[in-house]
Amino acid sequence: MHDYAMLADGDRVMVAVSGGVDSNVLAWLLKFWQSKAPIRYTIRSVHIDNGFRSPDSPSFDSSEKIAELMAELGIDHTTVAARQLEGELSCYLCARNRRSQLFDLAREWQVNKIAFGHHVDDLIETLYLNMIYSGNISTMVPKQTLFGGEVDIIRPLAYLEKEEIRGVASALAVEPIKNHCPLERDTRRQKVREMLGELYRREPKAKDSLFRAMANVRQDYLLQSN
Repeated sequence: MHDYAMLADGDRVMVAVSGGVDSNVLAWLLKFWQSKAPIRYTIRSVHIDNGFRSPDSPSFDSSEKIAELMAELGIDHTTVAARQLEGELSCYLCARNRRSQLFDLAREWQVNKIAFGHHVDDLIETLYLNMIYSGNISTMVPKQTLFGGEVDIIRPLAYLEKEEIRGVASALAVEPIKNHCPLERDTRRQKVREMLGELYRREPKAKDSLFRAMANVRQDYLLQSN
């Protein structure tokens, strides 16, 4: 939070919640920090509902469970139906559509910060996704200013690993809410996650080195772009 000056007095923060353990813990954290921070900021959460339902439990509505959790945390919450996508469903198109909708909501609600629950593992996975599939070296950053300073994306969990977040969630009894996306287990990210998992098993210190490497780029030892 301090390294990237993520929050300032008077900020209006929108937390994007999916129901997963990461965004649930993030919502709790920002609400908890509100009473501790030497600044004042407001929080509201939003869930973009894609309408995915379990074929085994079609009556189970994850968006309702997310709304109940946010109410328990004392956070003003809104569920918004996702815009319809044209063509074949893919993670890239779905994520781009969701991000665009969040930006529009930020303008409508006049919030200046959008908070995501991305963590160490997400940042490393994104680095590998971009290298393997897009041919560039880049990742998600803890704070990103967009639209000429109109809004900042912040990722307050960027220094935490997934297992640490699960530990926090367990201590707080904050349960994840099942994601019923039909592509959840068949994505490029999942393939990269499995590949990195095998690397971490072979080299237990690799994750820490990879994370530090993203802030230790030696430009003189990279190829020139054509």
